[in-house]
Amino acid sequence: QVQLVESGGGLVQAGGSLRLSCAASGRTFSSYAMGWFRQAPGKEREFVTTKNWSTGNTAYADSVKGRFTISRDNARNTVFLQMNSLKPEDTAVYYCAARTRVGLSQSDRGYDYWGQGTQVTVSS
Repeated sequence: QVQLVESGGGLVQAGGSLRLSCAASGRTFSSYAMGWFRQAPGKEREFVTTKNWSTGNTAYADSVKGRFTISRDNARNTVFLQMNSLKPEDTAVYYCAARTRVGLSQSDRGYDYWGQGTQVTVSS
């Protein structure tokens, strides 16, 4: 059974940093795209970033470009989201997701496996 487990969320002041982790088990995703999405209270889930390590193709939402970075540790089958210069509007539950189809997607319908989410709260 495939599992994605996020960790690393928490409370941070504006301007601070957090690194989220997404540990994958049951299957390796080296050939597929991994993505991060977030959902703030009362809002729809929105795209944050995605990367396909086979092609090197990467995409970021405009709202996080230059502040967030997606990376991976192959040995641990873990994907990271480094978040710097955090803003109160980054407050949300963050989800990692795996896509087992070709190409990238910025739609949550383009992903096949999801983690349970981790809360990030940025205080002003």
